[in-house]
Amino acid sequence: MKKVLFICSTGGHLEEMLQLKALFPKYKSMLVTEKNDRAKNLNLSIPIKTVLFGTRRHLFSYFFILGFNILKEFAIFCQFRPDVVVTTGAHTSVPMIFIAKFFGKKVIYIESIARVHTKSWTGKLIENKVDKFIVQWEELLEIYPNAEYHGQIL
Repeated sequence: MKKVLFICSTGGHLEEMLQLKALFPKYKSMLVTEKNDRAKNLNLSIPIKTVLFGTRRHLFSYFFILGFNILKEFAIFCQFRPDVVVTTGAHTSVPMIFIAKFFGKKVIYIESIARVHTKSWTGKLIENKVDKFIVQWEELLEIYPNAEYHGQIL
């Protein structure tokens, strides 16, 4: 059975990821998100791992949190050893994307539904590094020429 690691930041990214929860039991799955009350209260049938919450608005502390999260995500990756990483973004997922690609694993990125006409920070960083880049608005195909449109996941 394929192992799929689902990873996302909290907030809207997590809510979008939860729209995919019908996929969780079809694979040996794990969810990684940021540690907060929402993550603590998730009632899913798969393991949930958390990393520290950080925001680029607090740049100084963000770099320490990012460093810690990179190490923790590397440990999670090595422990779980996924075949595929699926992410709805944002910054929490970027280290995992690079870790997965370093180990030759497939990565599927789903751009946020909030992005209709502009690229996200995460999208800019990883658009040419993932195996499948999915957008939820047809308009985004103009600015992400290698993306795929399959409709909205909400």
